[in-house]
Amino acid sequence: MVSANREMAVYCFDTLVSHYNKEQPPPPAFDEGEHPLFVTWKKVVNGGEPRLRGCIGTLEARCIITGFKDYALTSALRDRRFPPIQAKELPTLQCTVSVLTNYETATNYLDWEVGKHGIIIEFTDPDYNTRRNATYLPEVAAQEGWTVIEAIDSLIRKAGYNGPITESLRKRIRLTRYQSTLFTMQYSEYVTYVKTTRGLAPAINGVKP
Repeated sequence: MVSANREMAVYCFDTLVSHYNKEQPPPPAFDEGEHPLFVTWKKVVNGGEPRLRGCIGTLEARCIITGFKDYALTSALRDRRFPPIQAKELPTLQCTVSVLTNYETATNYLDWEVGKHGIIIEFTDPDYNTRRNATYLPEVAAQEGWTVIEAIDSLIRKAGYNGPITESLRKRIRLTRYQSTLFTMQYSEYVTYVKTTRGLAPAINGVKP
């Protein structure tokens, strides 16, 4: 099984830095494979709590090299919840890469553990008769301090449902649970890695080092 690792996070930073410099990123230092994956960017200012700046990925298996390259940029620049990350923000960023594993169909919406499982919910919106779905990675509910039901209700809203959340609605949810490995890297750690392995600090056009 492929686990999330430092080289994957480095490749995501490389991809973002190369985007700002209008060049191709260096080749990755990890092996090809096919897995579902996510890239999460957070911003840390003055030692405060990391704030989400973008999180996008795929629940379907795909080539992890092109996957991390694509989603490093998509999550940084095209997460509709946030303005695109600017080059000047790089020193405040941390990157978390997630590789998803162990997909299982749950028996009901309660059949998962906070802190262990990520969840995908699918249900029909009774007001519009449309299918809705959304996911939270395994770490989200634990970081927010949610119970199982609080996480489910939040995910129902994330899926775009605005009506009343009732027990009958929850019972109609089709829930898939999964697990993940993840690796988190600060920009300062990325700079140290690049200096050590390539002998030169990363430089971004138009940004003071």
